[in-house]
Amino acid sequence: MDLQLLLIISFNFVIHLVGTLAFAFRIAGIRTGHIAIAFSLFNVLVLVSRLANSFQGPFLAKRVETAIQGSALSGLSFDFMLIIASASVATLAGGLLIPTFQRYSTRAVAAFQRTRSMPRLLMRSLTPRGVSAVAASAALPSYRNLQTLRGFGGAPIGAIALNFVATGLWTVGVMAAIYAGALDPEFRVTAATLSSIINGVATVIMFIMIDPFLSGLTDDVVHGRASEAYFRRVVVWMVASRLAGTVAAQALLLPGATAIAAVARWI
Repeated sequence: MDLQLLLIISFNFVIHLVGTLAFAFRIAGIRTGHIAIAFSLFNVLVLVSRLANSFQGPFLAKRVETAIQGSALSGLSFDFMLIIASASVATLAGGLLIPTFQRYSTRAVAAFQRTRSMPRLLMRSLTPRGVSAVAASAALPSYRNLQTLRGFGGAPIGAIALNFVATGLWTVGVMAAIYAGALDPEFRVTAATLSSIINGVATVIMFIMIDPFLSGLTDDVVHGRASEAYFRRVVVWMVASRLAGTVAAQALLLPGATAIAAVARWI
């Protein structure tokens, strides 16, 4: 594995890790009652994710360009499979880290209530005391929460299924569009721009169907209309469907890239 591929995998890992950790900040918002502050803290991680996404695209495009010029396309599909696999590993890691980040973000919300300054809070998190707080927050998911995967137990099947579809499309969108450029180099620029359509569909599902549902459920828990145990059950299933979506993206890569290349030639 060369340095370029390692960087692309690292960027993709960060993107999907941050996306999964969003659930931890929802739980912290419920625990503290300060949902807005919890999401403001999460936005710091979102900035890191967007920065990783900004770097990933050019590196990925450069890898395809180099493979086309060097007629080394045979191993390119395996590279893309490794990159998508990093999304699955990141989602699994994020799911396992949710209890840790939920505890740490709960402390961060309390600290922000005192300082009311994001820069000061970030500086304190880098001190020995801040690092020790991370270590003190370390925890693994409880076996009781993992047992919810044995059955839906009232979990919203529709939202879980939509989360699976949206994650699969979002994971493979850019990958398939850039890989389509390797299948048909003559239209690779057109193919790359078509990724916005796939990601757009995934974004519509996430922000019109899934996110409002989770936001409503979060408010229900805060106001006592739903239990925190039920919310945790939903989170476990959402992480599981997210993981399944990244795995399904492996099967979508080649058909998606072929379809995008065909559309690029047609338009």
